[in-house]
Amino acid sequence: MPFAVEAPSWLSSGDTSWQMTAATLVGLMSVPGLVVLYGGVMQKRWSVNSMMLAFAAFAVVLVVWVLWAFNMSFGAPFHGLSHSGFFGNFIGKPGAVLSHTELQHQSDIPNIGTQAFPKSALVYFQFVFAAITPILMLGSVLGRVNFKAWIPFVALWATVVYSVDAFLIWGGGFFAQHGAVDYSGGYVIHLSAGVGGFVAAAVIGPRLQRDREVDAPNNVAMVALGAGLLWLGWNGFNGGDPYASNMSAAAAILNTNLCTAVAFLVWVGWDYMTGRKPGLLSGINGMITGLVAITPAAGYVNGWGAIALGVNASTLVYFALNYLSRTRLFRRVDDTLGVVYTHGFAGLAGGLLVGVFADPNMALFYNKGKHGLTTGGGVAGLIHGNWTLLKWQFFAALFVICWTAIATYGLLKLVGLFIPLRMSEKNMEIGDVAEHGHEVYPADVPSLGYAGGVPALAPEPVPAPSRV
Repeated sequence: MPFAVEAPSWLSSGDTSWQMTAATLVGLMSVPGLVVLYGGVMQKRWSVNSMMLAFAAFAVVLVVWVLWAFNMSFGAPFHGLSHSGFFGNFIGKPGAVLSHTELQHQSDIPNIGTQAFPKSALVYFQFVFAAITPILMLGSVLGRVNFKAWIPFVALWATVVYSVDAFLIWGGGFFAQHGAVDYSGGYVIHLSAGVGGFVAAAVIGPRLQRDREVDAPNNVAMVALGAGLLWLGWNGFNGGDPYASNMSAAAAILNTNLCTAVAFLVWVGWDYMTGRKPGLLSGINGMITGLVAITPAAGYVNGWGAIALGVNASTLVYFALNYLSRTRLFRRVDDTLGVVYTHGFAGLAGGLLVGVFADPNMALFYNKGKHGLTTGGGVAGLIHGNWTLLKWQFFAALFVICWTAIATYGLLKLVGLFIPLRMSEKNMEIGDVAEHGHEVYPADVPSLGYAGGVPALAPEPVPAPSRV
């Protein structure tokens, strides 16, 4: 029979409810948001594989997160390898968060302080951020990454790359101490996903040539559904990061939607001005760019700043995706969904623009570092006379880019020693049936479209390629 438990004095039922709701919204962005987006945007024979890879990453990261990675990202600094304590500025001490005391007691983050909800709510809220990062990175290597290699790679990447980036900026590490900010993951999530995905695509190699030439979605409605879940799910993504149900959360949600709307419209405008037709897939790229760009800034800028971010980021990423992608370096790497542009470039732009447009009267909380980079109690950017924030935004981005690239490359090579990173050529020719035993739209008659048990490989008549 159910019984009531009296809440301790430190717990706010409103903040706790909002934190769990926000976490669920972010989780829905991955499952089913990115699952159905990937399942719809890829060719028919890669739909099941794309969805399975996303589900697997979500599951793997949760196990890793509660066993050791949460404390590496948000726990006490790890001073075990350095008597000077220098190492503790870069990573937390690993450990599980499964005991009743850890799950029931009040949450606490170094350099931020305690929150009015239990640690279990914080662990799950931060998990959904950790999980979506490799799922975003997955968009760069769809159509050829080996499912068996993906699972251990995600476990290692969440440990070695994500945990370090998160601790440095969010968990009280080096860059947090110097005043660098990332409201909800422009650097920790999107920049690292874009860089990691680009490196992974380069190491694993390109898709089959015919997949690159016939690169069109099998179900545009699924793509639209997934994109819609991303847009509205972002209310939890940015709205949950004040760790309270307060004015900062509401402002972050409004700024998120405003920047995204502006970015979408600017993207459509550029399509017209460059002689293109404003297709749905193209517009979704503009939408994602706006969501990513506002992520590091959502609670630090006012409405005018949100509009400025939407215009600048959308323009930058539009020309990077459509023109920079033609240069030799980017053309040689088969980034399936252009993650390096819509997440890497957009996350970098948003993070740097925080250093320009941050309004000191906006943020109700701020990780005040030992160097005291605050004006009027909030985060001040260049237009408010503070250039120091922009400096540390630049250094934090530089570290995330370099560390993510080097560590991702090393982890891929390590996994590749034991499991091939690339799917076999035979399975790449066949697709989902070879990898998972079924296809996304099975025929009514099992033998229909098959020759000797192998799917027919007639090319599909589709329009010109368009990335999401």
